[in-house]
Amino acid sequence: MDCGIVASKTVLLLLSLIFWVAGAALAFVGSYVISSYKNFDGFRVDKYAFIPVAIILAVAIVMFIVGIIGCCATLRESRVGLGFFLLIILLIFAAEVTALVFGVIYRAKVNGELDKSMNEVFEKYDGKNSESKTVDYLQTQLKCCGVLNYTDWSTRPYFISHNKSVPISCCKANTTCTGQFNHPELLNTKGCKTQLEQLLQNVLSTGLLVVMGFAILKLLGILSICMIACRSSRNDYQPLYS
Repeated sequence: MDCGIVASKTVLLLLSLIFWVAGAALAFVGSYVISSYKNFDGFRVDKYAFIPVAIILAVAIVMFIVGIIGCCATLRESRVGLGFFLLIILLIFAAEVTALVFGVIYRAKVNGELDKSMNEVFEKYDGKNSESKTVDYLQTQLKCCGVLNYTDWSTRPYFISHNKSVPISCCKANTTCTGQFNHPELLNTKGCKTQLEQLLQNVLSTGLLVVMGFAILKLLGILSICMIACRSSRNDYQPLYS
């Protein structure tokens, strides 16, 4: 067998394997982003934030299927299969570019969306309702207190009705703290808004970097299939000599 054909087959089989691995990685990234957003669902993270995530998960499923098609088409040396493989790669590449665009757009919207929703949720805090659980989780996980800083609580109904104290979730770890406002040394004084913005930005950035990396791999796959197709065409049209 011609060494070029062997090398081409090897490249395509490796590409099929990459599709399976990439599909698994994208599925993990999509699930990670969704779980991260759900932890802070009480702040009504914009529904459009899930558009790039939905695209990522859809691409992951398609990539598993594409990997199987690519492997079978390569082993059978099927032009139809390889052509279909190329078409799907192009579609996935376009979907990944779309996810990147939506992700970049949403990153610019994060700051404005959180400010209003966070203030509304903190205002409803009473230590018992669902909003309270969201706030407590946020303040405990991010080691923060209030929206901009811990003094925000002085204007909240909870502060007035609870003897001028803040929620226990504002307390620093491993301290004897009752949430008393006049002991700031026992409290996490930094606000939650900046830290939550940074967390969501980091989660989305991680997803976008992974998608960008796989988009580059798809581009290399497109070029590889085109090179193999050109080589096959030249072989078909070689003149025959008696």
